Amino acid sequence: MILTDERERTRFFKFAFVGALGAAIDFGVMNLLSHGILELPLVIAGTISFLFAVISNFTWNRFWTYPESRSRPLLNQLGMFFLVNMAGVLIRIPILHFGEPPLLEFVENTFHTSHLSAEFVAKNFTLALAVGIVMMWNFFVNRYWTYNDIDEA
Repeated sequence: MILTDERERTRFFKFAFVGALGAAIDFGVMNLLSHGILELPLVIAGTISFLFAVISNFTWNRFWTYPESRSRPLLNQLGMFFLVNMAGVLIRIPILHFGEPPLLEFVENTFHTSHLSAEFVAKNFTLALAVGIVMMWNFFVNRYWTYNDIDEA
């Protein structure tokens, strides 16, 4: 298994740290766009925030998580990383679209909070679920495709 080797575990933890930074960017931009300046729908705000996170994640992964992977030209590797993440968007959008309404209803009915509070909780929990699922997809596909030019552990 990939994570039984110490180097692969270290790469995974670095990837997860980079992902956590990307998630903070993702959540911050999503909340700014959906609750702050523009009040965009979650799917739109979440897609824009995802793009900001992808740029951060690619940069940190290329130079910190997989520094030995730079044998591939930058634009080729960015294109591969972007394709993996676009597939991640295709996983993410249905989760955001279909996950938020029932969660919003559950939070409103269970906790009897204001609609705005329930909406904030529902959007953030739905985004957290999507981020977790997509992170697993991204790690394994990027490790074996985008960053396959490094030594196997």
